[in-house]
Amino acid sequence: MDKTFSQWKKQCLSKVDLSKKGSVDEDIEHVVSLINSCEEYFTTSSCSGRIILVDAAPENSDVQKQNCIWLFVSHQNCTSDDMMSGLAKSSGDAVLKFEPFVLHVQCRRLEDAQLMHSVAINSGFRNSGLTVSKTGKIIMAVRSTHGLEVPLSHEGKLLVGHEYIHFLTQIANRKMEENLRRIHRFYHNLQSAVTTERLQKLQIPGPPSSQELQCSPNRVETEEEKNKISMYRRRRKREQHQTGCYHGDASTSVQEQDYCLDLFT
Repeated sequence: MDKTFSQWKKQCLSKVDLSKKGSVDEDIEHVVSLINSCEEYFTTSSCSGRIILVDAAPENSDVQKQNCIWLFVSHQNCTSDDMMSGLAKSSGDAVLKFEPFVLHVQCRRLEDAQLMHSVAINSGFRNSGLTVSKTGKIIMAVRSTHGLEVPLSHEGKLLVGHEYIHFLTQIANRKMEENLRRIHRFYHNLQSAVTTERLQKLQIPGPPSSQELQCSPNRVETEEEKNKISMYRRRRKREQHQTGCYHGDASTSVQEQDYCLDLFT
């Protein structure tokens, strides 16, 4: 299985990028590099998130998908002027979309996929999930649900005013900003998880617990030790009543200290 996975990884990463852009999006280059540097994973597809305006054929057309035209696309924030410029080119049904970050990762083992899934969920990508193909490929999809899809025109005719388009642009931009924050959390959480996993495999101990860092004088006394101390104090009190207040010399003081220490041996 390990040999097969290594072959899959080599083949996938050596292929030409067939996406429209032809390369990994700038905002997730560090994420993709981190994943592909791990022997347990490799990426198969990705998108950092985008705001797009598409022009589709009317819904009753059988060739709606084939005739879909991208009027505008951005992987960063945009302006309402960008939207208006795109809509001016529309001759069909224009739709504004925000599509959040999505990443597909092939994993070596099921435990590796579960680790990736945990990192994704804790980073805010609640719609993430994994699948196992008939050929044994374990694919982890990192994705979320904070998308946006709003129709703006029909057969080239604008259905809303400029003010509403400006409002939608602000919403799309806020979603993009939240999307980038989640990517940032995902990267750092994954980096931490991978580092911890590697340390465990190498059997390198982690930092000591807070209990181990406590000084011994502050430790909790056992019941047996408490009883011995109480017994010693009662005996000393009887001796002081019998002989008066104690003012012994140094040698006697050392003997008393030795006696006290013997109670704990």
